[in-house]
Amino acid sequence: VLERTGITMFHDEALELFNNSNAVVRGNHVRIPPYMVREALNAYPDKITLKGRNGQRSLHIQKDTVAFGTGSDLPFTYDRKTGERRRTTYNDVNNAAKLVDGLSNYDFFMSHGIVGDAPNPQTYDRHQFMAMLDYCTKPMVVTSVDGEGLKDLWRMGCLIQGGEEEFRLNPMFVAYIEPISPLKNDRTAVEKLLFAAEKKIPAMYTPCPSSCATAPSTIAGMLVQSLAETLGAVVLSHLKNPGAPLIMGGVTTLLDMKKSTYSYGAPELSLASAANTDISKWLNLLMFSTGGCSDSKILDEQAAAEQMMNLFYSYLSGANLVHDVGYIDHGTNASLESLVLNEEMMSMVKQFGKGINTDDEHLALDLIEEVGPGGEFVTSEHTFKHWQEWFLPTLQDRSDYETWVGNGSKSMLDRVKERTQHLLDTHEPKPMDENLVKELREIIHDADERHS
Repeated sequence: VLERTGITMFHDEALELFNNSNAVVRGNHVRIPPYMVREALNAYPDKITLKGRNGQRSLHIQKDTVAFGTGSDLPFTYDRKTGERRRTTYNDVNNAAKLVDGLSNYDFFMSHGIVGDAPNPQTYDRHQFMAMLDYCTKPMVVTSVDGEGLKDLWRMGCLIQGGEEEFRLNPMFVAYIEPISPLKNDRTAVEKLLFAAEKKIPAMYTPCPSSCATAPSTIAGMLVQSLAETLGAVVLSHLKNPGAPLIMGGVTTLLDMKKSTYSYGAPELSLASAANTDISKWLNLLMFSTGGCSDSKILDEQAAAEQMMNLFYSYLSGANLVHDVGYIDHGTNASLESLVLNEEMMSMVKQFGKGINTDDEHLALDLIEEVGPGGEFVTSEHTFKHWQEWFLPTLQDRSDYETWVGNGSKSMLDRVKERTQHLLDTHEPKPMDENLVKELREIIHDADERHS
């Protein structure tokens, strides 16, 4: 596809880089020979390490290591007091940050909301990053308005990490970049990719083709197109700065032809994502995948079923970064309760991933012989030693009926709401130094002034 059909590129520097290579450039149209792809793939690192803002929480991204995190930029949220859907605010991103910081199964944080009350839409990304930093000490994936926005986020990251060189050695975030399917690389996406490559900021170039709309109606066809879009970025990043860390990905799903909606809960999303992960391993690239998301408008049985399904299959596929955990309503609504429910489900999925230990200690042949027919295992030292290896639910109720009634006959949603409020009330992430906060806010203020 890259050699015969080609891609369009709307950025002068990118076109110049391709012009100075063995690609064929005609106006904004670029065709890339296969050997350029192979050469670029050979230069990419197979491991990336991220460090959170306090330097204590690290994330190692490498083959078959799965990390879970939220998604970003949801325009709406359900108000926890009124239950009404409204525009997402700075404070909502703060609350999501606090929850993710306090929930152990989340390995990285995307904003889970968009700062809709920022003073200027052109600078919302700086305010959003600050809202994330306020209450989350974990590594992050960030979005930016444009290349200038990414530069400001990088400057903020360099302040936190202690300088440009320290950020390069210990990056605290991955830059999320999204082209336009089919096969179009707009100016904004390309300028972000080129800046990330220049500074060796870990970046993910994430096509989001919609089968039946912006991609073929077959999964195989959609995957071919998505891969071509990804590999075009792989070559461009390599031309700019060989060895810059790049992660492949894509929300590869379908347009529901009956409802005209982009589906986050379709089984085809899980299947296509798993297939893309297989492709990433074949190419020796790291993979950004999708899980824990739903098309349901509220946190209900549909949401739980869809979220658990795509969480489970993204984990089994071995995708490296699984994002959008907690999404509802086709990726438009933020729900703090959804984040908490997914924490429990991720714990279940990870328990499954541990498999079954079959060493002598776990086979317990001596214990079985010692207890013998008709005996009991409750009081054995072996039971005391190993029972806590099992999955221990935080939200699920395993009590008998009478006990459940005596405790108020609470539903799962009741328990989720209580747990959410408890975390918001009690979890206190380590704050940033006041002088550092002042310097970060100066970068944001300068951006607001430039775009006022």
